[in-house]
Amino acid sequence: FFFALLLVSSRSFRAACSAMSSSRPSSEMESYIAAYAGHTRLKRLQFIAQHEPTLRAEALRIAVEQARQGVNTALYQELCATEGCPVARDDAWVDSVEKKASARLDKLESDLASHKTSLVKESIRMGHSDLGDFHASRGDFATALKCYVRTRDYCTTSRHTLSMCLAVVKVSIHMGNYTHVSNYVSKAESTPDAGSDAVLTAQLRVASALTALEAKKFRAAARKFVEVSVELGTSFSEVCSVSDVALYGALCALAAFDRAELSERVVKNSAFRSMLELYPEAREIVHDFHSSRYASCLAALETLRPDLLLDLHLRPHVDQLYADIRSKALVQYFSPFVAVDLCRMASAFNVEVDSLEKEIAALIMSGCIPARIDSQAKVLHARHADQRNATFVKALATGEAYMRDTKALLLRLNLLRADFAVKGSGDSSGPSKSSRQERAEARAFGGA
Repeated sequence: FFFALLLVSSRSFRAACSAMSSSRPSSEMESYIAAYAGHTRLKRLQFIAQHEPTLRAEALRIAVEQARQGVNTALYQELCATEGCPVARDDAWVDSVEKKASARLDKLESDLASHKTSLVKESIRMGHSDLGDFHASRGDFATALKCYVRTRDYCTTSRHTLSMCLAVVKVSIHMGNYTHVSNYVSKAESTPDAGSDAVLTAQLRVASALTALEAKKFRAAARKFVEVSVELGTSFSEVCSVSDVALYGALCALAAFDRAELSERVVKNSAFRSMLELYPEAREIVHDFHSSRYASCLAALETLRPDLLLDLHLRPHVDQLYADIRSKALVQYFSPFVAVDLCRMASAFNVEVDSLEKEIAALIMSGCIPARIDSQAKVLHARHADQRNATFVKALATGEAYMRDTKALLLRLNLLRADFAVKGSGDSSGPSKSSRQERAEARAFGGA
């Protein structure tokens, strides 16, 4: 049932984006956003409203409704003040929530002060943790981070440390502070018993993958994403959904993995294949790419582009990912051949010959394709290295290295034989033989 719900949610969002109409049924947007929880749900709706004018009114309406179910009045007011918001701000509700939040904060601070007086470490830890949860629910992530970090001094078990690290990771992702994310993921992974919890391991891998994605390290991100197990479920819905993991992992893998690694880590990876079932478009794109159906793969990617541009984490990287995937497709298409007709290659990629020629020229200049272009005949010729000459060059280099090492060894042996060794004054082995002899002779002459 869980996977069916996520599948419906991802399809609903794609239908919503492709419709590009503010008059479509609101259930599509609501089904999509149901895969997320907490602050992420509101931020994704706000992100859609900011970047897609045709979906703005519906996204803001749903976001305001969702905000009223929480206590983040600052974000609620920000949503209501957004241009195009169809919902008027309810000041009475804001005042009511503010009063309740103030009373709740006073109680939590009073409880924490009482716990500090009693000097019970577990109670103090829980007090700081409750304060962190409160500030996080209010959208004050900087203060929440401070509260969570303060629990570190009162953690008495591995479980407490892991809980603190995970809380800091979530808050840091919301803040966009991926340096903190990386540090606390490493701390959690080095904590005893961290590997025994499959759900926690999956959450930490997702956090590591998002950190690598943010830094545009697509290979590292892909490796982390494809290692995420299905046990993740909805446990990390405050950050991203399982279908997001499938999509992010597929795109990063296509952009960074070579053919062998793509086959081993993605196509033959039964755990990740089951996650790809949640995003059928991503699954088909991976299979088309692996089967060398590049025109179909690239066409499907272009169809998917509007959806990806509305994704909170993918939007800054869409152009780079697409460029890397296309370049890799061109390289893999040409790699088995000695010569390729550019007209047939253009047909395979469904592009104009002149446009393809410019792309290939750029790849040749960057060193990705060892080839040369015959612009007159429209043929791409591979430039293979002279294996015979390369073998001789390698043999000569090996011989020179051997001679250099042999001479150095003979020189060392001759120095040792002549007892020509310089040792420091602090050497524990004492003075050399020649030094001892000189000292003995000096004493002998002095005695005489």
